[in-house]
Amino acid sequence: MRVHLTLICLATVALAACSGGGSGGGLPSGSGGGGTTPQSSSQATNEQAVAATNGFGTPVKSFATYEQTISTATSSSVAANVRFAAASMTATASGACKNGVEFFSPDTAGDPNSTETKVFYDTACAELARDTVRIYTATSSTAETVARSEMQYAMNNGTPIATRTSTEAIAGATFDSFGFPIAADGFSRSGTSQLTIAGSKTISSGDELVMQAATSGTNGFCDDSAGFNVTGSTTLGETFGWAGGVLGGGTRTVNSDGSVTWTATHAGTGYKAPIGGLSLATGTLNTACPIATPAFTLAGGTSDGTYSIPLVATYRSGVLVSLSVTGATLTNGNTLSIATTPGALPSSPTFITGTISQSATQIATFSLDAFGDGVLTVTKTGAQFVITDWHVVK
Repeated sequence: MRVHLTLICLATVALAACSGGGSGGGLPSGSGGGGTTPQSSSQATNEQAVAATNGFGTPVKSFATYEQTISTATSSSVAANVRFAAASMTATASGACKNGVEFFSPDTAGDPNSTETKVFYDTACAELARDTVRIYTATSSTAETVARSEMQYAMNNGTPIATRTSTEAIAGATFDSFGFPIAADGFSRSGTSQLTIAGSKTISSGDELVMQAATSGTNGFCDDSAGFNVTGSTTLGETFGWAGGVLGGGTRTVNSDGSVTWTATHAGTGYKAPIGGLSLATGTLNTACPIATPAFTLAGGTSDGTYSIPLVATYRSGVLVSLSVTGATLTNGNTLSIATTPGALPSSPTFITGTISQSATQIATFSLDAFGDGVLTVTKTGAQFVITDWHVVK
């Protein structure tokens, strides 16, 4: 598959320029001349496409992370063997394969106060997609800190293409027997993370979530996040960042089949700067909705425009099963539409497809698997960018 060949290329050449079109390096001709004309219309088009992709990827990635760090137990039923409560699956601490997920407690290394979750591209647990280890430490009866490490794999590739490490703090929570906060009771969470590819820190980000107590299976929530590409694009001579959130609030609903749906409008701003010109800024954490002042913002750079993206994302056992974005507005009057492909497997490089347009003119398209790995193609310029873990990395 071209997507996975692109990702493997990325991981094995230590971020050297790499194109899914097989051109041997750099972007295809017509992509803006290698960044020598930074104010050209071609470069501006590439920037808009990258900003839009990062903008929609941010909440989808955040929601997936939240789902992977939330207990599905209820406050009145915290059974020792409950982690995932989908109707078709109940994973236990034994590591048995249940619909494409293996869960261990303690982790396979035997660390105290730890869990390990392996998520596979297939239901038979043959093709590993993500392997996440978390070690948690209680700081009070209602708070804990968590260190998470997630190894990310491409299809048919036993070597990790990326690693995401995170440090998280959870407060105001009740916890299940595995140290996961129980969504039904509400809590607040904050964290910072780094995505590393081929030994280089590539994405730096931070996010916070305020989860309100549930009513009839639905939680209200608000969140904010910010991040940037540390290595940037040598072709464009820039680095890109994003900041925003669901400041006014959204909903998380547990469905009858055990899946969970997040519904919200994520509003934010894209940023650009010379490579090395952006950094993550952290302010006061929030404990209630709505959020007036986001805890995570960016320092440096200039605005590349604002966006507002209404989305509905459904997850089962922490894995995206459907995504819909309609009516999104981007900078310069651009629009964004995204949908999952009916019947496509999570491993399919076209599990998610999206289009960025201006009026009736298509500016860019992208396709991704269920884990946010894929390719952004800028129609007007021919430029291609690798997307890993929901954000443009090259």
